[in-house]
Order: sequence, then C-alpha cells, then structure tokens
Amino acid sequence: MCGRFTLIAPFEYLIYRFQIKHASGEARYQPNYNVAPGQNIVAVVNSSGGNRMGFLRWGLIPSWAKDEKIGWKLINARAESIAEKPSFRHAFRRRRCLIVADSFYEWTHQTPREKVPFRFVMKSGSLFAMAGLWDSWQTKDQQLIHSCTIITTEANSIMRPIHDRMPVILNHEDEARWLNASSDPKKLLDLLRPYDSGQMDCYEVSRDVNSPRNNAPYLIEKQQTHHE
Repeated sequence: MCGRFTLIAPFEYLIYRFQIKHASGEARYQPNYNVAPGQNIVAVVNSSGGNRMGFLRWGLIPSWAKDEKIGWKLINARAESIAEKPSFRHAFRRRRCLIVADSFYEWTHQTPREKVPFRFVMKSGSLFAMAGLWDSWQTKDQQLIHSCTIITTEANSIMRPIHDRMPVILNHEDEARWLNASSDPKKLLDLLRPYDSGQMDCYEVSRDVNSPRNNAPYLIEKQQTHHE
C-alpha cells in the first residue's frame, strides 16, 4: 500500500518538471515531510491538451457516494481491480492523474507493537509520479470536493522485505500516456507494474514519522540501524 509520502521540492520546479501550463495553489504550497491521507496533495491532470497542477484531497470520494467518509477507505486502489471495481472503474477510464512525490514511507513490524518506518527514494534523488485516479463529489450545500487515490501494485525486490504492496511509480516517458484522455484504458494496465528496484534505495527513519502530526526535515534523516 501507500499511506504516507513526502514532497519537498520547490513549487517552481514542479511546474518545470511536469510541464505545467496552469497551476493553482502556489500560495498554500509548503514542503511536506509527512503527507498523510485526508490532506490536500499536489496532483497533475491533463485538460484541453495541457498539464494542470493543483490540490486534491487524498482519499477518493466517488461521485455517486452518499458520504464523504468513504474516502478514508479509498486512499489506495489495487491495480489488479481498478478496471472493474465500481469505486474506481469510471475514474480509471476518464479521470487519471499523477501524484507528485520525492519519497514514500512504509513500515515493518519488528514486534507486534513496534512499527519501524522506512523511506523509499530514487537513487538519483529525483521526483517521481505515482499513478492516481481522481473524482469530484458534491456536498449537500453544493460544494465540490475533488479527491484522489494512489494506485498500488505488487512489491518489487527492494520493497518486498518491508511490505507486499507498493505505489505504482510511472516511468517518465509513460506519464503523458497515462494522463492522455485518448489513451485506451485497457492498454494502460501494462503501465501498472512494479518499478525497477535497481533505481531505488531505502533506509530506516525516525519513528516520529508514525504520527502525521509530525512534519519536519529531521523525519527524512537516516537512522542508525542495529546492523550498522
């Protein structure tokens, strides 16, 4: 799964990296060392032939949902079932997005009560895009909530010792194809595969990551493990 990640790059660089034609939310953008479900997160969509960047609430609320609380159960979407599952199939056909990150966290249990967080990054230190879906839901007072989910797939070799699932990280050359409304959804399923583990690294970080209330640069610092 993917339940926490980071995004600390400058807003201007995000615009450059994803070739953004229109961006919103710059005034409220801040580096986030502990992005958690329920927060508004940076996402990229393609509209009228250009990439647009803004914020979506993390936790998909399908347009037909009766209650927005369903979003807490839909922070992730399994790649194996997005084409058929009612919560995701419409968004998979019509509303695909990129979720921008520079790392994500996952936990292992050293004991039943002790969760140990690890940070997964690109060896190059570069940003990456996780495959996502988005939708719009209308409240009783006619307000629109735009929300999203992160697609997951089976773990690659670097991830497997920690967890059996990981977010779908798209290759740079596949990002435009994923966003393109003209792409055949059936052919896009081939993109939803584990990322090349040779391009990734991971290390243990502070247990303070466990609480989403904590958000500071020290959270991404490498911790000394018992094996070092």
